[in-house]
This record gives sequence, C-alpha cells and structure tokens, in this order.
Amino acid sequence: MALLADINRQDGAPELRRRARLLYLVLILVFGALLARLFFLQVVDGERYTFLSENNRVRIKRIPGTRGMVLDRQGQLLVDSRPSFDLLFVAEDAEEPENTLRQLARYLRRDEKELFAILEENKKRPAFEEIVIGKDVDWATVVAVETHQIDLPGVSLRARPRRSYADGPVGAHILGYLGEIGPKQLKILKEQGYATGDEFGQYGLEKTWEYFLRGQSGGQQVEVDALGRRVRVLHEVTDVPGYTVHLTLDRQLQETAFEALKGKEGTIVALDVNTGAILAMVSTPAFDPNVFARGIKSDEWQALMKDRLRPLSNRAIQGQYPPGSTFKVIMAIAGLEEGVLQPESRISDPGYYYFGNRQFRDWKKGGHGSVDLHRAIVESCDVYFYQAGQRIGVDRIAKWARAFGLGEKSGATLDDEKAGIVPDSEWKRKRFRQPWYPGETLSVAIGQGYLTVTPLQLANMMAAVANGGTLYRPRVVDKIESVDGTVVREYGPEKIRTISLKPATWERLRKALADVVNGVGGTGGAARSKIVEIAGKTGTAQVVEMKGGAYVKSEQLAYFNRDHAWFVAYAPAQNPKIALVTLVEHGGHGGEAAAPMAKKVIEKYMEIQARPSEQQQVRIEGTTRAD
Repeated sequence: MALLADINRQDGAPELRRRARLLYLVLILVFGALLARLFFLQVVDGERYTFLSENNRVRIKRIPGTRGMVLDRQGQLLVDSRPSFDLLFVAEDAEEPENTLRQLARYLRRDEKELFAILEENKKRPAFEEIVIGKDVDWATVVAVETHQIDLPGVSLRARPRRSYADGPVGAHILGYLGEIGPKQLKILKEQGYATGDEFGQYGLEKTWEYFLRGQSGGQQVEVDALGRRVRVLHEVTDVPGYTVHLTLDRQLQETAFEALKGKEGTIVALDVNTGAILAMVSTPAFDPNVFARGIKSDEWQALMKDRLRPLSNRAIQGQYPPGSTFKVIMAIAGLEEGVLQPESRISDPGYYYFGNRQFRDWKKGGHGSVDLHRAIVESCDVYFYQAGQRIGVDRIAKWARAFGLGEKSGATLDDEKAGIVPDSEWKRKRFRQPWYPGETLSVAIGQGYLTVTPLQLANMMAAVANGGTLYRPRVVDKIESVDGTVVREYGPEKIRTISLKPATWERLRKALADVVNGVGGTGGAARSKIVEIAGKTGTAQVVEMKGGAYVKSEQLAYFNRDHAWFVAYAPAQNPKIALVTLVEHGGHGGEAAAPMAKKVIEKYMEIQARPSEQQQVRIEGTTRAD
C-alpha cells in the first residue's frame, strides 16, 4: 500500500508543475498589463492628466481690460464702465453637474431646462473652461450663490466691468454698442489678443474706435479648493484700461435735438461750420445700448430687427432720401455759376409747367405769380426751378452737387455710411443702359427723381455755404488720452476741397436763405427766432408720385406714403457758427414740421455759446471705474 501511494505522488508532480507555470504566466500578464497602463498614464497621456490634475488645483482667471471712457466736448461723461457680476459654472468641479444645476435653478427660481441647455451648448469646450450661465446678474443672485456655495460645487461669480451709457438712447446711434465676440469674429481677432467671452464693438463709435477703447486684458493664477472656490492668488498680471475718447459732440445739444424729435421718425445733425466737427447727431426712434451691455435676449433682438420703424438704423448717415426743395440751393449755385440764370429775370408761375405732353405742377395750387431767383428761393417756387433745370442740364447740375459733397461718402469715421445718388447722363447709361430723357431733369431740379442724399451730406453742404466754400470732412472725435491724461492722438479740421464761387453768387444766395426764414412770404418762417437770425431752406420730399396732377394733402395719405419734411439751416446768418439739418420722415411740409425743431436746437447752441467759458467746462473728477 505504501508503495502504491508513493507511485501516485510521483504521478501528480507534473500536473502541479504545469499549474504552477500557468499561475506564473497569469501573474506576469497581470503585472505586465499594470505596467503598460502605468506607462500609458504617466508617459503617453501623462501631459493630459497632469493638466487635469493641476487645473483641479490651479486655474488661470483671465481679466478683461476696462474699456475707456467717452466724454463730450465739455468733458461730460457719456460712456463709462461699471462693476457687474457674471455667474459661471465649471462642470468638472461637480461630481454630478446636472444635479448642481438643478439645485442652482431652485435657488435662483429659474427653469432648470434653461441651465441644462447652456451646459449642452458648451459640451465641446476644453476641460475646466468656465461656462457663463448668467451675465450682469442682480444682487439677489449674488447673495443666493454666495450663501449656498457649499451646495453648488463648480458655481462661482466673476466681477467684471460692464459698459454703462449715461443717457441711454440719446446718443445710441453714434456711440453704438458692444456684443460678445462670435465664432467667426474670433477666428479673425484671436491673434489680436481676444478670447472667447470677450466683448467687441459691434456698432457705432464702439466699433470704429475699438482699438483705442478696448484696453489690455490681465489675469490671475488662482489656487482653488475641491469645490472650485478661490483659495489664494499665486500670480497676477494687471489689466490696463483703454484710452479716454473726447468727442466733438455737445451733450446738451444732443439732448435738445433728441427731445425735439421725440415721438417722430427722423434725424437732426449739427456741424461746426468752421471745422466740420459734429456737434449733435440724433436718429429716432432709437434703442438703449445698455440693453446690449447687460446681454440682449433673443426676443429683444428679434423685436428690434422686425420693427418697421428701423430703430437700429442711423438715419443721419444710412438713410438715403430725396432732398426735395433743399436741393434748390445747388440749383441756384449751378444756374448762377454757369451763367444760365439771370437773377433779375422773372417767370410767371400759374401753378404748373408743361414739358412735352406732361404737366409738372407746383407745390402751391394757383402758383406764385411773377417771381425772380430771389423770390423763387424764398417761396420755393417749383415752376421757376423746372425751367432752370431744363436750361442748366443734368450733367452741370450733377457737377455742382458733387462739388458740395453730394453723391459721395463724407468720410466721417462712422459705421456704414451711405453715399446717396447724384444722377447724370453717364450714370443712367451705366445703370439702366438707357439715355437720359430731358423730362427727368425737371424732377432732379426740385430734388426728386433718382436723386438721393443722406442728412449728413446736406448738413455738410450747408456748412460749406455758410463758411464761404470750404467742404470739411465731418468728424466726431476730438482727441484721445491715456489713463494718465497724456494726449495720444488729436484731430483737427480736415479739408476735402475748396469751392470757388463768384462773390455775387454767395451774396445773392445768402440773402435769399436769410429771407426764407425772416422775409415776407418765406417758407421757413417757423424757424424765425428772437435770439438769433437763422438762414435756411425748407424742403418737402415726395415718397410716392401723385398721378393725374391732383393736389392731395400729405396728411390725407397713408402714413408711410406721406411726404418727408426737411429743413437745412445755418446761424447766425451774418457770421455763421453752426449748420444744421432736420429731417422728419412722413412729417409733411418742411416749414411746418422740421423748421421749428431746427430753431430749438440752434437757440440752445446760442445759449451754450453765451455762457462764460468756465461754466462750459465740466471736468470728470473722482469718477468711479470698474476694476
């Protein structure tokens, strides 16, 4: 029996050795797999996990530079930056991001689906990148987040400067607004130091002068705890505020112009006749740029875009309108300079003029009777200028219109300026491949037909008439200063061209323009002032053509078919300082609707000028700025 047991033990030895070898192989494979995984984690993917680990402890907090202030010509504050808070979320700091957002929604009384949607939109962002879930949040939100921070891992608040427009919509179209940089813009601007979430000037002064206003971003290297809360600052690079921009605008004049246009669609532009400086530029209806500063909502944006009254359009430089009878200023100059019009010669106006088989009617039923050039301007006689246009010809009319800046952009540093149209025979041939017909000249002669201008162009035309023939480039920026008050850039008058006219032409034209307002029978009598002598010209521009020669009052038409009301002016008549244009869309007659508004603005200007210089200067001291 003992011998048999010994034989069995000998027979089992090979099996044990086989099992031992198999066990050793399994152990080698297991340790090999562990070593391979360690090699992958520490060598192959080590940099990624080092980044994740470090970001779990150290974060880079980018701090956008505070944008520069904008001041008016008297030093009054128009645009500044104020402190605000953004609500941020880092999903990687929360074990269950959805639960954290659900809890946050309860504290803030917001729809949790709204927060989930924001998280979904940002799912492709880099790890530990902050998601903005609320801009310019109110104080109740700040308190709620700070109070319940322990229950909201990954949720934090960031203080940042937010743009503030002191007068809301008053200067909206010239100052513009900011908006967050979109993906397409970021591709272009990334090399200039912009990053996701930065704001960029999207319109107006904020856009055209972005380079000077933007400032330089700074940053902090911050140590955070397990909940993503800041523990201490490890390193900091201070942000640099943007430059201060001083404008040529006068805040009080701007407010007066805005108030004059209240409830109307239109624009008022005022220029310094001796420098081209823009003293006021208002377009109504307007929008509040503060809405964009805090982050405009989708429904708010859609409402602005769909509004038939076009509140986002700057009518002063983007609106292109028939100038109506204001164009008779150019007609008088062209006729006198080309030797076609004899000032003393009279024509008889029965209220209409036949050219071929078509009747061209005067605005005044029954006509103006016997008129010479002076009375034709003062009373705005259409029949006189029909005949004048026929004799001058469209090409010579176009030459003088372009000399005074019509049909071309003024070159003002403003956003999306339009050029308007000054037609001539060559223009029509290129545009329509048709010849110019003589009857079309009659429409141009009273500021209708193909002819269109911008209000800024007409204001600049009147400034050139007022100063004796110098056409300046309109400008809105006077100078740019650094934070310490050093003048970085300064801008002065820039001449476009000098227009030479015969002294007799200037004399006759100015006398007629003065009598438009102050003389007997002048169409601009509503602008007559006890404070200052105003010279000007009224205009009524048809929106739709009246068929059949019928006299229909503008107010009897559907609103959007009513005539536009114009008034162009300068003052004082004998020593001009300010030139101005007023346009009231669908306002009817220029003498009734536009002239009184111009009077208000000019009288305000004279009031401002009469003040002692020390009262005009207002310095900004101790201004609070967001850091």
